[in-house]
Amino acid sequence: MKNYLSIFAALTLGTASLGICASEMGTPEEAKAMSLKAAALVDAQGDSAFAVFAEKEGGFLEKDLYVFCMDLDGNMLSHAVKPSLVGQNLKDFNKYGDFLFQDMIKVAASDGAGWVDYNWPYPGSDEVKQKTSYIIKNSHGFFCGVGAYK
Repeated sequence: MKNYLSIFAALTLGTASLGICASEMGTPEEAKAMSLKAAALVDAQGDSAFAVFAEKEGGFLEKDLYVFCMDLDGNMLSHAVKPSLVGQNLKDFNKYGDFLFQDMIKVAASDGAGWVDYNWPYPGSDEVKQKTSYIIKNSHGFFCGVGAYK
């Protein structure tokens, strides 16, 4: 339980640290476009794309949008905002009634791409809102995603 609390804190603080106000929030359409762009970069460069995702000028940190990548076992491979999550298994993470990472794995394993809806704290507050992430499996066998609030 303590491990999940530290994971939750890391995920929440990572998003809040972006310093984003409501007018600067990305849309689901922008999240999907960034996710597709990330998949293309991973297909071309493999895991060396992870460094690009984290660069301020890399084109993958816009508004509150960022890329995360995970393997089909639930291990975080890359997180552009909170790199301390890399290497942690989040498969059983369920803070707000959603096994969101299990749902992402299912979509990646069965359809290869799609939307996953879940509840998540809004940046800078404790208010939980609906969020959706577009995830897409790449040619290297893992998936990346980008989420936006609905």
